Amino acid sequence: MRFIQEHQIRAIVLDIEGTTTPLAFVHEVLFPYARTHLRGALVTLGDEALHEPLTRLKEEWSTEAAPGDPAPGEPRTNDEVATYVEWLMDRDRKSPGLKLLQGLVWEQGYQSGELIGQVFDDVPLALRRWYAAKTEVAIYSSGSRLAQRLLFGHTRHGDLTPFISGFFDTEVGPKTAVDSYRRIAAELRQPASAILFISDTTAELDAAAGAGCQVLLCQRPGNRPQPHRPFLTIAGLDEIG
Repeated sequence: MRFIQEHQIRAIVLDIEGTTTPLAFVHEVLFPYARTHLRGALVTLGDEALHEPLTRLKEEWSTEAAPGDPAPGEPRTNDEVATYVEWLMDRDRKSPGLKLLQGLVWEQGYQSGELIGQVFDDVPLALRRWYAAKTEVAIYSSGSRLAQRLLFGHTRHGDLTPFISGFFDTEVGPKTAVDSYRRIAAELRQPASAILFISDTTAELDAAAGAGCQVLLCQRPGNRPQPHRPFLTIAGLDEIG
């Protein structure tokens, strides 16, 4: 655990896409699955499960402002909700309502065995290594906390959630906002300087560094090219020991 000890790291916060999980799994498996099963899920999930995401979606729709790209009509019926959600997905909006609904759809997929969470092979080893060393690990993703727990709870390596102490989504704020990382530090009860944030996106690392966190850029095969920044880089979590 030389790197962790030398940098006095007490907690590690991990991004998902391109850091713990291949981008292709999110964009070529999870997103298409949500789109394909969306309309059926709106029928089968039931009013109680759908109450929060539908309430959020309606609230968001009422404030939607996209000049030249107006949102579809008010989402009242299942068909109207599906049309609006598909519109959001087409634009890769980080809508909390959308993320909540996607999580519920994916939950059905994981429970049925149609979905298996994908993580890079070095991830389970790193999580177990850090857990044994009493280094706290948390996840921060634009996907809902439910979606995060499902992904790490249903991998071919087994359930990895016992090694993760916290899950953060955009309820704490956007991933490119400095205050989001300050809130995470407060919730983890750690000084920002003792937190290491790892992501494949330099805009997120800029924000975390602005909050006082230590940062590493994860450069996995297939990750998107990033603007140059003077960040230390790693190719996998096995480099952090």
